[in-house]
Amino acid sequence: MEVPRHWRLKKQRYGLVGEVCPHCDGKIFPPRDVCPHCGGEAKTPFAFSGKGEVFSYTIMQDAPTGFENGLPYTVALVKLEEGPVVTAQLTDVGADQVRIGMPVEMVTRRLRTDDGNKGIIVYGYKFRPVMQTA
Repeated sequence: MEVPRHWRLKKQRYGLVGEVCPHCDGKIFPPRDVCPHCGGEAKTPFAFSGKGEVFSYTIMQDAPTGFENGLPYTVALVKLEEGPVVTAQLTDVGADQVRIGMPVEMVTRRLRTDDGNKGIIVYGYKFRPVMQTA
């Protein structure tokens, strides 16, 4: 992926910013031009809370080029409090500790490093178990 595309996706990847439909109030992630709920135009930005729960998960034993470091790792479908389901890597938790329904929160972490001549470090969202407050 080229550098300009990384910059275009910055809000989405770092802040979990999607859209809300002004017609039906449907929350949309990732952003799109048309609401998948009612078909209306949806361009109003919406920042998701980053809170959700594990809907389903799997343990990755193999990975595509650029994502081999850290194998094995857990990838989950996370149902956000606002409704959408996103795919993300889980972090700060062992594979044997992951449970469906486990509360999680979004964190920004390194996704991969471009080992080519561009030197790009790609950051994005991952989810971790909700931290306990004292």
